[in-house]
Amino acid sequence: MTMTRRRFLSASAALAATPAFSGARAGAAPLPREADIVVIGAGAAGIAAARRVMAANRKVIVVEAANQVGGRCQTDASTFDLPFDRGARWMYNPETNPMIKLARSAGFEITTAPSGQKIRIGRRYARAGETEEMLAALVRANRAIDEASRRLDVSCASVLPKDLGDWAGAAEFVLGAGFSGKDLKDHSTGDKARAQDRNTAIGCRQGLGTLVARLGEPVPLALSTPANRIAWSNREVFVETPAGRIAARAAVITVSSNVLVAGNIRFAPELPKRSLDAISRLSLGSYDRIALQLSGNPLGLARDEVVIEQSSSTRTALMHANIGGSSLCTIDVGGAFGRDLSAQGEAAMVAFAREWLMKLYGSDIASAVKKSGATRWNAAPFVLGAMSAASSGGQSSRKVLSEPIGCMYLAGEATHETLWGTVDGAWESGERAAEAALRRIGALRDQEPARPAKPRRAPASPTN
Repeated sequence: MTMTRRRFLSASAALAATPAFSGARAGAAPLPREADIVVIGAGAAGIAAARRVMAANRKVIVVEAANQVGGRCQTDASTFDLPFDRGARWMYNPETNPMIKLARSAGFEITTAPSGQKIRIGRRYARAGETEEMLAALVRANRAIDEASRRLDVSCASVLPKDLGDWAGAAEFVLGAGFSGKDLKDHSTGDKARAQDRNTAIGCRQGLGTLVARLGEPVPLALSTPANRIAWSNREVFVETPAGRIAARAAVITVSSNVLVAGNIRFAPELPKRSLDAISRLSLGSYDRIALQLSGNPLGLARDEVVIEQSSSTRTALMHANIGGSSLCTIDVGGAFGRDLSAQGEAAMVAFAREWLMKLYGSDIASAVKKSGATRWNAAPFVLGAMSAASSGGQSSRKVLSEPIGCMYLAGEATHETLWGTVDGAWESGERAAEAALRRIGALRDQEPARPAKPRRAPASPTN
């Protein structure tokens, strides 16, 4: 749904008139026993869905298993000298993205990420001609994936040119683990080809997690309240939580595909096989950030500069240097290597980041590290991964997940056909699911459905 001025004003009026509920507050009101629509999950999709329901003047309650709002948008404001986004960091499409407009209206500082990146070859940077070779390799690989997707939905790795030479490893990392959290052998050509252009990356100085939490402040919300069981039909839904049962006329479910596959929420009756098969084809990839605070800018890099390396193996990473003009750098790892490294724990992750930097910049770099930390999204119990990426033959599964299941509607980045893996896609999917639920209960009339985003080619550079 495009956030028009009329919709924004009506949403603002509804939010101002609706009291918020929060199960995390001392002395908070008891969990409501009924609502027009119940939303499961307080990430970007859940907050967007709840705001849309409130804008239609219908009763909504959001239940969230974690003790904070944001889902995969979490900002750490205390460990380092600036807000550190542990999960999603960028928004895209600034001309049409309602989140960016809402952020500006709420007084948040919006920044544009620099384009391009530096390439390290051993202890030196790539020369101009070598950089051109790398870009040419990316273009050829992307073209091969696009062309293959028009014939069959197979693995991206199976259609790559065989003569990428010294740039094969870097190209596979940039287009695979560095983009979707999955190696190209585990990612569908159809899914990759349909990813909407994400070349304009927009950040939030206060943190994307902080922004989502702010947008969720007016929403009736119960934290630390997992949905254990959902009984559903074509007419009503009952959500059972440790704090009691909620009866609603419809539900919007925004939990991750991995949480659904793990069976952390029981459904009665069980979800249809068609839906379960689609969910299983959209498992989450692995993408984590190892944060290092480097005093004195020992790498000599500019603000928000990106560095990758020419690598012959999957044991590689991507660096965001001097984030927001600070001394904070993140070493991002993903795919199968990132998953294995994360499973070893934070100490092993930080050790790898130090080793990686010393390999590229020399052993003196180690003494410049003052603070460190790492995310481990695969171990986060209410998420269990980073972002969805369709396996071979699985691109059509995203459309399947957007179909109603009785009076339930799934939302989240995994349900967006072109903006999967982004907070933009999550937000848009939440609004879309909420509108469908509102139509089911008769709260919207004579309105056109939201038009799907036009698919465009994925970028040649990582923008997570």
